[in-house]
Amino acid sequence: MNHDLKIASDRLAAPLAGGSFQGLIPLVQDIRDLDTALRLLHDLGDETSKVALKKLRQRTREIEPSVTMIGQVKAGKTTLVNAMVGKASLLPSDVNPWTSVVTSLHLSPTLKPANQRARFRFFTETEWSSLLSTGGRVGELAKRAGAEKELEKVRLQLADMREKSRLRLGSTFEALMGQTHDYGYIDRELIERYVCLGDDFGLDTRADKNQGRFADITKSADLFVSLPLLPMPLCLRDTPGVNDTFMVREQITVNAIRGSNLCVVVLSAHQALSTVDLALMRLIANIPTRGVIIFVNRVDELADPAREIPEIRASILKTLAAQGVSRDTEVVFGSAHWATHAMTRTLGAIGQASAEALINLAEFEAARTAPEKDPFSMVWTLSGVPALERAVANRIIETEGAESIASISSAARNIANTISAARCIVVRRVMEGPPKPVDVASLTRQIDDTRDTSLADLAAELDGLTDALEARLEKARQSFVHRAVASLIEHLEIYGEDVVWTYDPTGLRLLLRSGYQVFSVKASRAASDRFARCSSALKELFVRHYNLSDAGFDLEPPPFLPPPAPVLLGRTIALDIKGSWWSRWWRRKRSYEAYAQEFRAMIEAEISPLVDGVMVDLALPFKHALIEELEEFIAAQRGIFLAMAARSQADLDELRHQQSHAFDEQGSALNKARAILTDFARPDAWKASR
Repeated sequence: MNHDLKIASDRLAAPLAGGSFQGLIPLVQDIRDLDTALRLLHDLGDETSKVALKKLRQRTREIEPSVTMIGQVKAGKTTLVNAMVGKASLLPSDVNPWTSVVTSLHLSPTLKPANQRARFRFFTETEWSSLLSTGGRVGELAKRAGAEKELEKVRLQLADMREKSRLRLGSTFEALMGQTHDYGYIDRELIERYVCLGDDFGLDTRADKNQGRFADITKSADLFVSLPLLPMPLCLRDTPGVNDTFMVREQITVNAIRGSNLCVVVLSAHQALSTVDLALMRLIANIPTRGVIIFVNRVDELADPAREIPEIRASILKTLAAQGVSRDTEVVFGSAHWATHAMTRTLGAIGQASAEALINLAEFEAARTAPEKDPFSMVWTLSGVPALERAVANRIIETEGAESIASISSAARNIANTISAARCIVVRRVMEGPPKPVDVASLTRQIDDTRDTSLADLAAELDGLTDALEARLEKARQSFVHRAVASLIEHLEIYGEDVVWTYDPTGLRLLLRSGYQVFSVKASRAASDRFARCSSALKELFVRHYNLSDAGFDLEPPPFLPPPAPVLLGRTIALDIKGSWWSRWWRRKRSYEAYAQEFRAMIEAEISPLVDGVMVDLALPFKHALIEELEEFIAAQRGIFLAMAARSQADLDELRHQQSHAFDEQGSALNKARAILTDFARPDAWKASR
């Protein structure tokens, strides 16, 4: 598509695309109201509170909910993302990419088209060398299994890939490692240069030698895109498919999911339950139901979508349940192909088979609901993209949006309470004369004592929980290996080595997930209790030192984010692989004892990263985050309390001057700000979103 045609198609798409994201408007209004309260407080506070409020306002401006699109290669993720953005040719979808690039689209309603830009980050030399030396996940498995031929094949393919990179990039190859390339524009040629590379490991036969020039070494791509119809900033992450030769993409996808509160799993209607998608099921089984939406794409390829869609839905839900995923997971059906042609007003080019499927579904829907008169709007609706965008908007409001609002408004309410207390001190001093001076040294010492005690108590309690988790994980590891080896020996005694033995690792994953869930629930309760005790202790200090009414001042503990989802438990391990070299491995051993011994060593090495990851990548970071959150809360209150102490010693004439100049107007502004913030004090709603 040439540049002029691309602009034309994007303009045609504008009336349709992005409109269903209007469900985000309530969150936008909340953010605006919250910023209004922060601005009012900023004008009333002292220098210490102004600094804190400035940071909170910056956080409101930086709210950018993220949605990660995951799925297999050729499931149509990229076409779907283009449809959701309303730019049919933004990301190349008509090439067969071999790349491990996560492409993040930072969509903005305020960014002008002339200011769109792109940023591409390259692998470091260490990251690249690690890939080449291990051969990715398949290389690791092959090495552990002693599958020399398969390992050598992987190494040859990687060496070929590196050599072609050298030929394309010449002497700059090593110098590019670890660099970042920034551009003040976005177009198809630029994106293809960094993220699209064919699967062919033979001769480079591409007509466009610039396509994929940097794709081998590109680690991530960030595109900053103008989308005026969008109510607020939004990030869509298009991840590579997970079914690649070296399983490099799987780890890239896992990392992307961990960095997002919401995932859209894109399946293909005609193979919605393929082996690859079962691997995806393992990933999403470890994500809370609220964080997953399944989009079954390519219903245009079904012969009878009206009949087949309910059957596919039932089958997917059954498969989800078998993998431990809630049946409440939202499943949306649609066709990015239809959405693209509806956007670009090219229904005549939709294809005969696709058109027949469209008519089939349209007739079925018309019998249930009144059809839209405009054919483009009708096809757009049947594409499922509007339903997907509405589902995304609803989930964002319930999760990431609610968590952001709760965190910022809680901190703001505490600042508002101290500003209100400061006003009470001013009035009392003017009316009653100088009160007893605040003993700053004593206040400082008691705050520090409260901090030390609170942090030590929280750390001790969390240490006990991590120790218990570690013991539970080790027990799960030993139990699994013991049962698996016993199963192998029994299989060999009954069937011999000619029948390939398999063993389902689902039980191990369930044990690990259960252990982590017990830890995270107990850690959250412990933190909630310690946070509440600490805030009560600080409140008591403040009330006593400033001689305030206990009923007139409140200090609420800060909310904390939920524990990270254990997505890494969905990572592929050797026992998940049922064929090819893994099957052949069993036939190369000489004795049952050799089977058992080598199997034990290999599986222990294989599952160790999974078991250890629960502690290193999940439990310990959550523990440290809780301690850091409490520490930051205490530090913020310490600064405010001590600033109040200095302010309380202000000259009486100055206080009278402050009270006589706009004191009532300031009180009105404070009341307005507190009323807004009180409306955000919805702990039940926030807890539900967790």
